[in-house]
Amino acid sequence: MRILLVEDNQALAEGLTAILRGSGYAVDAVADGASAEAVVAAEAYDLVILDLNLPEMDGLDVLRMMRARQNKAAVMILTARGTPEERVRGLDLGADDYMIKPFDISEFEARIRVLLRRQAGLRSSIVNYGGVTFDLTSRSFSSNGVPLDIPAREVALLELLFLRAGKVVSKDAIVGSLTGFDEDLSANAIEQYVSRLRRRLAPHGLTVKTARGIGYYLEMLAPAS
Repeated sequence: MRILLVEDNQALAEGLTAILRGSGYAVDAVADGASAEAVVAAEAYDLVILDLNLPEMDGLDVLRMMRARQNKAAVMILTARGTPEERVRGLDLGADDYMIKPFDISEFEARIRVLLRRQAGLRSSIVNYGGVTFDLTSRSFSSNGVPLDIPAREVALLELLFLRAGKVVSKDAIVGSLTGFDEDLSANAIEQYVSRLRRRLAPHGLTVKTARGIGYYLEMLAPAS
C-alpha cells in the first residue's frame, strides 16, 4: 500500500514516515501544497495524509483539485484546525477521515488500516485464501493458526497479490505500491521476492504465477492426486 504524507513540520513528517515505513507501507512525503498537488497528479496512491496549514497552497485546495480530477485515493486530513465547521467542510470536499492534532499514534494507525481496508473493498480485517489467512490489523499471514515467517518486503508484495487474488498485478503496479519515489526496485529484485514467496507458500496450497510480460498473480495449487 502506497501512502503520500503532506506535512510541513519536518520533525513530525520524519517521525510519521518512519512509523509508516516500519509498518511496511511505501511512503512519500512532501512539505507544501503545490508539491502535493503536482505529485498526486503524477503518481498513484492508496492514501493521502493531508495537513491543511501548508505553504504555497492550502490543504483544502489540494483536496478540492484531487476530487475535481476524479482522484479516488483515500484522504485523511491531519491538522490542528478542528472547529466543527472546518471538519464539515473537509469531509464535504471529499476527505474520508479527519483527525485533529495532537493525536494518539495507535488511533492514527488504526484509522489508516480502516481506510486502506475500505480502499481494498473489504469489510473485515481478516482475509482467507486457500490455506492462508491475512490479518490486515497486524499485517501478518498465518496458516492453520500458525504465523508464517515472511520478511517485511515480501509481506508487502504478498499483501498486494493476496488482496487481488486470482487477478494479474502488473510489474509497474508492484513497483509503485512497494516503493516511494526516492527508492528503486528492479525487475530482478521482484523476481527474487516472487521466487522466495513460492517456496514459502507451496506447503500451504498457494503459489505465485507469472503472466509473462505483464506481471504476477496468486493462485491455489491443485490438490495432489
